Amino acid sequence: MRRACAILAGIAALFAAVLALAGCGSGSSSTLTVLAGSEVKDLEPLLGDIQDHTGIKLRFDYVGTIDGTEAIVDGNDHHDLAWFSHSKYLDLLQESGKKRVHAETPIMLSPVVMGVKDSVARKLGWAGNAKVTWRDIAEAAKAGKLRFAMTNPASSNSGFTALVGVASAFAGSADALNAGSIDTKGLQDLFTGQKLTAGSSGFLADAFVAEQGSLDAMINYESVLLSLNASGKLREKLDLIYPREGIITANYPLLLLNDSKRDQYDKLTKYLLSPDFQKKMMKSTLRRPVTPGVPLDPRLPRALLVELPFPSSVKTIDAILFAYLDEARPPAHATFVLDTSGSMDGDRLDRLQQALRGLTGLDTSLTGRLSAFHRREQLSFITFSSDTQPPVDFTVTGSSVFPQIRGFIDGMHAGGGTAIYSALRTAYQRAAAEQATDPKRYYSIVLMTDGENNSGMGLDEFRDWYRHLPEEQRGIRVFTILFGEGDPAALKSIAELSGGRVFDAKTATLSAVFKEIRGYQ
Repeated sequence: MRRACAILAGIAALFAAVLALAGCGSGSSSTLTVLAGSEVKDLEPLLGDIQDHTGIKLRFDYVGTIDGTEAIVDGNDHHDLAWFSHSKYLDLLQESGKKRVHAETPIMLSPVVMGVKDSVARKLGWAGNAKVTWRDIAEAAKAGKLRFAMTNPASSNSGFTALVGVASAFAGSADALNAGSIDTKGLQDLFTGQKLTAGSSGFLADAFVAEQGSLDAMINYESVLLSLNASGKLREKLDLIYPREGIITANYPLLLLNDSKRDQYDKLTKYLLSPDFQKKMMKSTLRRPVTPGVPLDPRLPRALLVELPFPSSVKTIDAILFAYLDEARPPAHATFVLDTSGSMDGDRLDRLQQALRGLTGLDTSLTGRLSAFHRREQLSFITFSSDTQPPVDFTVTGSSVFPQIRGFIDGMHAGGGTAIYSALRTAYQRAAAEQATDPKRYYSIVLMTDGENNSGMGLDEFRDWYRHLPEEQRGIRVFTILFGEGDPAALKSIAELSGGRVFDAKTATLSAVFKEIRGYQ
């Protein structure tokens, strides 16, 4: 009996050990939720490695950097961690309110620089020239010798970082910049050359590849530019320019938002800073290591990185952003094609009107102020049901025009069928006519519909009509909004045809979607 009991006890102990070992595997790993910028999406292939070494599974939810910053500061976010390309603006915003970030650890580095086509760099005398300045770049842009792409700094960290860096360089010192010495004329000269904008670094890179024949350069993260050079997608390699006055480097800090997860955070950051992970990260993403002693990947330039000062107040940053939006950037012409068919009656039309009113200064949140209609912008509104209504146009000279725009929005009413493609054709015709007289503006079309086309021109007919447009007109992007019973395949087809994007208002509010789209206008 004793022997039998001993055997049973041994089996029980063995069984317990097996369970314990099983618990050490992926099944027992803790999960941390991460509010992340799209810039870190390229870390996804390394998440399995992170989990294997730490027992921590990271679940990413991607968001625009400014949206994420606002959610954290307002206390509306409930993720355990946040991971953006930098947190300097967030740090400043926290100073005047409750601190939401309990710890932050820089994980990797990537300066925001300019990549210039090799032939253009040689023509301008910039190839291998370490003395090129932001002033040189601005002069070339003003003279029409440099056409470049950059993300919208009101929505994307790469554009935001570049803008702050340029403003710092032009001001000459941190004290001058913080005292309000913003060289608006210098910014205007530089951004005369900006011919492509976007709401994210990834979309900008893809759009640059598609339009590389008409562009000379792109401002983006060093890692993005190097990855493009290695991708085989470019007909001509980009020479990376590190302006002599300096740049601002993104340091990708991992932020602890949930202080009860500090032990897991410490374990995670310890591995992320290990030489083993830093080498893997560098090889996979072409970002620079932060851990001393890790040798630099041969593919990374050994340029001297001069770091520019970052503004010391929210007031200064806001002044820089609005100097860009209202005065420096090329003005936009945005056309909104809006479904007012019978299915929009009631709550759907109310939500559309609320979203549009928010863009007229009524949304006073951080993202609302940055996405509002900007000075010098031209707006066209085309409503459609069974028929397409004539465009209603506005020029934004200041906030005084906002009540007029609201008057139009409040007057929209629903009824009738859905003639999507006839309305879209009208929008293109109108935008093309404006483009012919004022080619220096950004032109874009936003299409919002809650149903399938059942009147007027069909999708195939529209595609055929579109393909016969002149190249300049085909360059006008359409950003479609999936809402209600809208046809996902059709809306995706239209966006892809024009080089635009689909935005999903089924999983987000219409207000949030319209604000996100503003980053692409």
